[in-house]
Order: sequence, then structure tokens, then C-alpha cells
Amino acid sequence: MKKIYLIGIGPGNPDYLTVQAINTMKKTNVFFLLEKAGKGGYEDFVRARKEILERYLDNRKYRVVIAKIPRRKKGCMPYSEEIKTWRQETAAVINGLIKNEMKEGESGALLVWGDPSLYDGHLEMLQHILKEGIINFEYEVIPGISSIQVLAARHKIPLNRIGETIVVTTARHLKEYQPEEIKNMAVVLDSHCTFQRLQDEDIDIYWGGYLGTEDEVLISGKLKDVIRDIKKIRMEAKNKKGWIMDTYILRQPEETNEPRPSLKRNIVVEEGRGE
Repeated sequence: MKKIYLIGIGPGNPDYLTVQAINTMKKTNVFFLLEKAGKGGYEDFVRARKEILERYLDNRKYRVVIAKIPRRKKGCMPYSEEIKTWRQETAAVINGLIKNEMKEGESGALLVWGDPSLYDGHLEMLQHILKEGIINFEYEVIPGISSIQVLAARHKIPLNRIGETIVVTTARHLKEYQPEEIKNMAVVLDSHCTFQRLQDEDIDIYWGGYLGTEDEVLISGKLKDVIRDIKKIRMEAKNKKGWIMDTYILRQPEETNEPRPSLKRNIVVEEGRGE
């Protein structure tokens, strides 16, 4: 029977691959590299995956198949329907790859950014293909380091605070929270700087773009003090590369009887562009 591996590769740095991920790659026959159709710098994602393969597989024999997947059609239908339709269209592409590019008994792999279980649709796509019953295969999920974990590590902060819940959500759902409800929150998939609505609140932000890569940018401080820096650097970076992957943590100051030192404005940019 054919077998598919969903391998989490972290947010971009080859050093973030786990030993399990590397060992799984070494026993994989064919790698499917999915590239979104159209322009927008997505060739960077394919190139990064190729570099990972070249680094860890040495002279091992393996095949690489690059396939175009559709872009999500935005604004044509309700958001949940947009996502469902896009996943079905992408699942059809993956279905064709498994059917036509693999022999019985072979293993194939999809290299997934971050961790396959956190805000990534590939797992649901494989399950959709199996539910449709067109082809049959086994699959296994290899966990990876998420961008949220890397963000906390790079800012040298714990994700959780004692006795406090941490919320992981998307910018779309951030809009649903009142400022006083945001105690400790990690936010992903924000293409519109949704944190702007909180700029008058007493909230700290730990922001990171292109985490783990040579273009990494880190900004932390009181939201009202660094919001302009984040928006400016984010826009400049996106204009330069054609895309940006970023995430951030929002926190209210901890309640304590001890004097709390203020969180200083801090910007760290790779390639000597920081301050």
C-alpha cells in the first residue's frame, strides 16, 4: 500500500527539523512540493523545501514533484465556504499526485510549514481524499516546531504564565475579543494588522516576521510604542519579498504587588538593520 507522510519542517530554518522528521525523509521515495499558482514570491517556499532535502538527504535517491495548487478565491463566498472549497480543490491536486506519481509500496511526503496539526489544512485534505474513496493509502503525521514556539524562544519568554490560560487563535477571531479578555494570546494569520484596534490599551506585544530565516525581524514592547515600527517594517519587508509570514503574542501586564519594570521598545532585524 502507498504511504504518505505529513512532515512538519518548522517555520523556515533547516535547523528546526526534528530527528524524526529527518529520519522519515530518508525513507521517503517521492516528495510533493506544492506551489500556489500565480505571482507573489511563492517560489521561495519551494526553494526552501529543496534546500532542506539537499541538506539532509545527501546522495540518497529520491524524486521531487512540483505541483501548482489554486489560490483561494477571496470575497466570493462566506469565509468558511472559501476555505472548504480551496481545500477540496487542493485535495484534488494531491489526490492526482498520489495516484499518478507513486507506485504501490512507495512512500511520499508533503513538507508542511510549522506543525501539521496547527492551522494547516493538509491533514484534513488527506482525510477528505480517503473519505471520497477514490484511492487508498496510509498516512502518518510527523510533528514539527510551530512558529509560535519559535516566536517565544526568540523573544526569550515562556508561552504560558503561572495559573493563566493561553489562547491561540487567528486574527479573524481576535476581533471577537474585548480588550479586557486578552490576557495572554498568540495570534496567527494576520494580514491586516488587526492588533491596531488595541493600540490604546495597556498591552504588550511580541512580534516576529520570517521567524528562523535570514530575514527574521523581532519587535517587542508596549503595543502603543511599537505599533508604527511593526507596520512600517512589515510593509517594507512584504514589498521587498512579495510575501510575509508573521505572528505575535499579546499580553496584559501580570497582576503583582511587586513593582513592574516597563517593557522597553526593542527591535532586532537580521543583516544589521536593527537598532
